[in-house]
Amino acid sequence: MRWKKLGLVYTPDGHLAWAKQYAFPPTPVLRANGELRVYLAFCDANTIGRVGFVDLDPDQPKRVLRVSERPVLEIGSAGAFDENGVLPTSIVDVDGRLFMYYVGYQLGQRVRYFQFQGLAISDDGGETFVRARRTPVIDRSDAELLHRTSAFVMRENGHFRMWYVAGDRWTDVRGKSLPIYNLRHLESDDGFHWGDEGRVCLDFANSDEHAFGRPWVVREGSGYRMFYSVRTRTRGYRLGFADSADGLTWKRRDAEIGIDVSPGGWDSEMIAYGSVFRRAEQTYLFYNGNNCGQTGFGAAVLEEW
Repeated sequence: MRWKKLGLVYTPDGHLAWAKQYAFPPTPVLRANGELRVYLAFCDANTIGRVGFVDLDPDQPKRVLRVSERPVLEIGSAGAFDENGVLPTSIVDVDGRLFMYYVGYQLGQRVRYFQFQGLAISDDGGETFVRARRTPVIDRSDAELLHRTSAFVMRENGHFRMWYVAGDRWTDVRGKSLPIYNLRHLESDDGFHWGDEGRVCLDFANSDEHAFGRPWVVREGSGYRMFYSVRTRTRGYRLGFADSADGLTWKRRDAEIGIDVSPGGWDSEMIAYGSVFRRAEQTYLFYNGNNCGQTGFGAAVLEEW
């Protein structure tokens, strides 16, 4: 692959108290009116995220049409798994209703935080979302104790498939405590009920790697392609790519991703949380840059597959 970077699309200007910084991870969906909506978490001054959106021209994805003035999903109630922040990872159209799978954050004592996956549903075309329930749709389990999160969900023939990250350990990286989790797979008949332990479908290539970011899976003919980010101890996040015949057994082809950090600017230190949007003959990649999205999100267009 070879991508041409189009540059930074959007970063908050700080005029909204709930959206002063960050715009991550870009989660695009084409709306019924033809606009491309990218759902994101925007953070307040305390780095607590709430879900908002940026509407783009799908033919000119750097052209911003509208930015949400208020959250479409607020943080959870006191004591809930999502009381310290929410961020979107996947949107699925289920018979005209939009299912938003989102990450909920809760601070810990002996570990920094917990991350579990929630579900919120929109019946008004994505202007507002209501929690399906106050607890996660994939909650802690004995095998996946600390993190079950960053899910991409696909609906196939009325059946739901989820690719997500999970783990039960933390590690020290240059004096900072960071989670360890690999990439796993679950299935569901209704999108609400999932198993307690997923099948590992993508694991670390070496001891430098310790986490994967939100995956993005695309059907390609009879197979699948996955875009993801991998976090290392030495370089932070970089984008990766894998393919599969069945969505379960994947072959990593990270060297073929065709995009890396820039020499300077908003994405000079890391690139992460990629998502793919196809429009006619064009394929666009949305992604975050430095400090896990604090500098906003940008776009690239595919020049050669």
